[in-house]
Order: sequence, then structure tokens, then C-alpha cells
Amino acid sequence: MSDLAKTPGPSTKKSEKAEQSATVPAQAAEPSAATIPAVDPRLLIREEGFKGYWSEFTRKVRGGELGSLPVFVGLIVIAIVFQLQNSNFLSASSVANIAVYSSGLGIMAVGIVFVLLLGEIDLSVGSVAGVGAATWAVLNVNHGWPEWLAILTAVLAGTALGALHGFFFAKIGVPAFVVTLAGFLGWSGLQDWMMGGEGSINTPSGSVVEDLTNYFFEDKGVGYGLAVVAVVAYAASLLVDSKRRRAANLPARPVTEIVLRTGVVAVLCFVVAYVLNEPEGARGLPLALVLFLAVLVIADFVARRTTFGRQVFAVGGNAEAARRAGISVDRIRIIVFALSGTLGAFGGLFIASLSGGATKSVGGGNTLMLVIAAAVIGGTSLFGGRGKVWSALLGMVVIQSIQQGLNMIGMANAVQYMITGAVLLAAVVIDSVSRRTQKTAGRA
Repeated sequence: MSDLAKTPGPSTKKSEKAEQSATVPAQAAEPSAATIPAVDPRLLIREEGFKGYWSEFTRKVRGGELGSLPVFVGLIVIAIVFQLQNSNFLSASSVANIAVYSSGLGIMAVGIVFVLLLGEIDLSVGSVAGVGAATWAVLNVNHGWPEWLAILTAVLAGTALGALHGFFFAKIGVPAFVVTLAGFLGWSGLQDWMMGGEGSINTPSGSVVEDLTNYFFEDKGVGYGLAVVAVVAYAASLLVDSKRRRAANLPARPVTEIVLRTGVVAVLCFVVAYVLNEPEGARGLPLALVLFLAVLVIADFVARRTTFGRQVFAVGGNAEAARRAGISVDRIRIIVFALSGTLGAFGGLFIASLSGGATKSVGGGNTLMLVIAAAVIGGTSLFGGRGKVWSALLGMVVIQSIQQGLNMIGMANAVQYMITGAVLLAAVVIDSVSRRTQKTAGRA
């Protein structure tokens, strides 16, 4: 045989390579990029313990993701300053007053949070609150309707007015600012007309509306029991969320973080329960605070755990992209404004309870400004698509703490308005700077 015949050809080389590759164990084969599981950087950070959490915290701050940090810092500063000025600022009666006066306006601020998430504004919420209070008073006191029916009608009246605003905005194309400004003027006139020449209708003694801000659970077990329920529910929600994320092969919070978060919430809840129950002069847990927290929990669940809530964020982030994704933008807008009207009317009943009855001034004055300020100060962005329902609570506590503290040191109302305005401006500046920083860091 010639040397040419002994030289292996291309087919012989391929067969030899195939035989060699066949002898290599499957475990020795290098995995492709597609088979390597992606590791979330947050998991690696959390595995580093306190150092990892601090690194994550500083990264978020540098990237403009401040969250509720400015609000908590502000609350600490407010508490220290006013406690030094007046040792009764953190007393049981003072804390109870802050809780009660925050509840009605805070419930209204929850509705504003949803509107702001759309990137819109509702200037009619104060007037809607006045109409709600007037509707209840006229039907219940003047016409003898059962109180629960009168309350339900008042709240539904707010729903109808809010839905009307949403219709003109979503379907007709009138800007929300103009629609709700017209509502602010028109519903103020309607409230004045409904009240007639009397000008005010006193709250009946022992009525449900009177109890909204005047009833306190004197039994200490109610306050501590509610604290236990809140802590257990919070821990359970974290555990369920972690379990679901692990089942879907998504990053989940480690047990240590869940325990830490639950511990912080537990301390906060039990400290509040202690202050409201134990010191001398404490009246117990206010019903108004319980109702406010119930509204917050339900609204937070709707915003974070339902399809509707995710659609609200989507529309607020980019309405055109949401429309192309199949979301009915008009329907979302109408529902959100209807929700704002509903909570506005409900909050109006709290204001009437504090005022001792329905008057032509319910919902007037600085009510609108305080409600919008609470949502913004709490961390909800004016530019849409970013914020939390709990912003209503944080912002309203800040505002009422400032007012309570200034009242205790005898400061004039004019100074209170100026300080509240400065705080609102600071919140908007922080929001604007945060957005600009996020864009620079590529996180917008």
C-alpha cells in the first residue's frame, strides 16, 4: 500500500475526534453560559451580613433610591426638637391627638396617593369631603334616615363625584387639573346649598359619626391585641412572599432579614400601644386610628398585590406603553378618581366628627393643601409611577406632629403654615433630586 493510502483523510480525522469526545465523561464537559444559573447580586450582599446590608444601603442612597429615609429622619428630628421645648410632646394625650387628627385627613391622603401614582392631581378632594359630610347630616339629622344608610349614601356620593371627574378626564380629554379645579368650585357651592341657611348641623350625641374621633378602647387588651395581630400578620406576609419567590426561583429575603424586620415592627407597635395605654391620663386606643390603619392595609394590598394596583403603577409610569400592553387606561383613570372621591367623602365624616357637626367650612381652609402635602411629604412622587400607600400615614404624622408641637409652644398659625410649606417644598426638592440622581445612575 502506498504512503498516500496510509495518510488519514478528513473523514478518518472526524471519526477519531468523535471517538475521543465520546470517551470524555459528561461531567468534564464545560457548561455553556445558558446552563449557569444567574446569581442575584442582592443575595451575595445579604450573605455578607451587616457589611452587605450597609453596602446595599449606601448604593441605594448614591443612586437616589431614598425611599422613606427622609421622612423617618424628619420624624426623629421633630420629636427631639419639640420634646426639648415641651416635655409633654411625647405624652399619651399628645400622641393620641396626633393619631386622631391624622386619621381623617390621612384617609383622604390615601386616595390622593393613588391619583399621584397616575401622575395626576385631584384638587376637589376637600370639596368632596364637604359634600360627603353635608349629605350625611342632611339625610340623617334633617330627614331622619337611619345613620348607617346616610353614611353609606354620603360615601357613595363621593364615589359618584370622583367617577365624574375621571370620566371627563379619561373620556373627554379635559386635563385633571382643570376638571378637579372645577369640582373644587362646583362642589363647594353644592355643599353650601345643601346646608341651606342653617350653616351647620350638629352631630347627634352617641352617633356613629361622633364616635369616629371620640371613641377610645379603654380595655388595654385591645391595644396590645391589635399590636400582636399586626406583628403576626406582617411576619406571615413576609414568610409567604419569601416562600412564593423561592418556589418561582426568584431572589427571596433570608430568614434573618425577616426576623429583623419583624422585630422592628414589633417594637414600634408595642411602644405605640404602651404610650396609648399605660401612662397616667392615657385614654386607650383611638377608634379613628384603627379605622385609618384598616384603610391603609386594604389600600396597600390593592396597590401591591392586585392586578389593578400593578396597572395603576404602569399607567403612571408610561400611559402609552400601558395602553399598548393591553391595559384599559381610561378605566384605570376613572376608577382611581372614583376611589379618591370615596375616601374623600369618608374622610369628610371624620372632619365633621372633630368639628362637632357638618358645617359649610368642612373640607375648606387648608384641608386640600394638607392632604396633598401629606402624600408628597410621605414619599409619593409628583411625577407618577412611584410611591407607597403608607406615604399617607408618614406624611400626615409629620404634618400633625409639627402642628401639635407648634401649638404646645404657643406658635401662631401663620408660622405653622410657613413651616408646613417649607417641609412640603423640601419633600418636592428631595423627590426631584432623587429622580435626577436615578437617571444619572441609570436607575430611572
